Amino acid sequence: MATDTKTTEMARTAGARQLPRLPLVLAAAAGACVAVALAAVWAGGGVSTAVPGIADAGALTAWGLPTARTLADASAVATVGALLLVVVLLPGGTRLSPAQLRYLTWAAVSAAVWVVASVAALVFTLSDLFARPVGDIVTPDVVADFVTTDTQGRSSAMTAAAAGVIATLCVGVGTARWARLALVLALAGLLPPAFAGHSSASGNHDAAVTSLALHLVGVAVWVGGLVFVLVAAARREEQAADAVRRFSPLAGWALLTVAASGIVNAAVRLPSLSEVFASRYGLMLLGKAAALAVLGGIGWWHRRRTLPALAEGRRRGFVRLAAGELLLMAAAIGLAVGLSRTPAPGADDASLSPAEELLGFAMPPPLGNFPWTPLFTQWHFDPLFAFGTAAAALLYLAGARKLRARGDKWPIGRTISWLLGLAVTVLATMSGLATYGKVMFSVHMGQHMILAMTVPILLALGAPATLALRTLPAAPKDSPDGPREMLLKLLHSRYVKVISNPVVASVLFIGSAFAVYYTSLFETLMRSHLGHLFMLVHFLAVGLLFFWVIIGIDPGPRRPPHLGRLFVLILTMPFHSWFSISLMSSTALIGEGWWTLLERPWVEDPMADQYNAGAIAWATGDIPVLITTIILAIQWIRADLREARRVDRQIDRGDAGDPLAAYNAYLASLHARDRRPARSGTPKKDA
Repeated sequence: MATDTKTTEMARTAGARQLPRLPLVLAAAAGACVAVALAAVWAGGGVSTAVPGIADAGALTAWGLPTARTLADASAVATVGALLLVVVLLPGGTRLSPAQLRYLTWAAVSAAVWVVASVAALVFTLSDLFARPVGDIVTPDVVADFVTTDTQGRSSAMTAAAAGVIATLCVGVGTARWARLALVLALAGLLPPAFAGHSSASGNHDAAVTSLALHLVGVAVWVGGLVFVLVAAARREEQAADAVRRFSPLAGWALLTVAASGIVNAAVRLPSLSEVFASRYGLMLLGKAAALAVLGGIGWWHRRRTLPALAEGRRRGFVRLAAGELLLMAAAIGLAVGLSRTPAPGADDASLSPAEELLGFAMPPPLGNFPWTPLFTQWHFDPLFAFGTAAAALLYLAGARKLRARGDKWPIGRTISWLLGLAVTVLATMSGLATYGKVMFSVHMGQHMILAMTVPILLALGAPATLALRTLPAAPKDSPDGPREMLLKLLHSRYVKVISNPVVASVLFIGSAFAVYYTSLFETLMRSHLGHLFMLVHFLAVGLLFFWVIIGIDPGPRRPPHLGRLFVLILTMPFHSWFSISLMSSTALIGEGWWTLLERPWVEDPMADQYNAGAIAWATGDIPVLITTIILAIQWIRADLREARRVDRQIDRGDAGDPLAAYNAYLASLHARDRRPARSGTPKKDA
């Protein structure tokens, strides 16, 4: 018996030795990332050759810049991955567990490296832009001026600042709330380079910068998550199998995001398909695409083979395959850094007009008279709204199909309403409304009204949260919270309770319009693609919140009675009319600096265009209000009929001995319901 035990122990030891050592794997991945990046920079022509008589930044900058960027990217990915493991993948409560605190320390260390690498990249970028060696150009005054006046300087400074806050925050954090804040900051810190790099100077910079931002977030979640589930599995964490199981669908969505955004970014930057095979940039893109395809195959193999084995306690197959996957990912990140230093075909010959630099596309032709044909022909692709609406449609249809497959009913009207709302969103954000919305205030106001007052009605009637709660599986008792439990917590959280208060929702809905248009905020947001995107998403969000309170079907922490909702609607609309009238009667041109920069030759009277904007806001506000009132009345009648049927069934069962007493109790229940807000719990069965 002792011999058998000794043999088993020796076999386990031998098996453990066959696993790749974690420090060696991580070091090899970092080395591969830097080596591939430097090789790609050299092969792509990113290292300039010194020419006698012409200023040159020197070899230190030529090789130091890609190295610093590679280290910054790798540490950023590691920071996101560690925080993702702490916040999403590992189970935990309000207080962080010892395992979560351990990986929070990893996040702090990687964030500190991120700070140092970002500062180094800022210094080398300054040297590269001015074609001067680092020692000759870098002084406190010059660096401060670069950070405050140049887009790339601000971008590097914002990234370094975000990393510094994360490194400081993670040291003393002990609760999940602060860890979630650190994760949000880490994801936000990835975005500034997307809005300051070469993609922002492309002919269609709207699509370029949005796709690059999605690409960066997708890569960080995918690679960072893989790194730390590999670490958890290699360190024999008790919840490693659960972490890998939760990461698997997240990795699939990240892969789709990376692939789709990469295709869009390549299409924007390459002048023709032939350049894929005829240019260094195109060949590097092919290399990235090949790596992505291989990584997709490895992910499929994980789901088929290694994940079931890991769930049974056999981790060797997963760790080995994940280590190889990590090395390939590191090489792909290095290749991406090389791409950022490689000029795209025709980049040197591109000469953008002032309108193209401001808008991201050429100045559109005059709108003309009715029927305003260009509004339906001047389409402009936006990856955020395109991918977002496509994902929302597919997920909703999958949920409805799952319900029908198990024999449950889902009203077809809700599906039509949801899909129609997504279609109108696409129309408002990618048709001529989006194109002319940047050059004409009247069209912009029409876009605003559609996103804030038409789309939210349709989406609220689609009841997506109710569908999700009915289709998402409940997590086992001993397992961490799943998507269904997290959605329920969100719907009944203190934050949602505050913003769904009718007063707060109404103030956000109306007050945000005054705050945007009657301050310098409108002009500031219009000057950047990120600001313009934020403005559109904000209008959609506050509109969805307001109409969810008024006619929403989904559950929430507080829902006023129908009479109270009608009262809120009646009180809010005069403020909307006041806003519209103030636009028409204003003598000051809103966003004057922006319209002056555009130099619109066919807009003869900007004040007349602003008057039209106010008229559009006034006219388009009445129809949604009328529709909302009708919907609210129908919901009120249906609620009363359901309550009456419930009381009738109770009387028929004989639960109430005195019918008159039962009827009086029914009236009392209606009176009590109308006097206090009802608390919504889980969705009703007939929802």
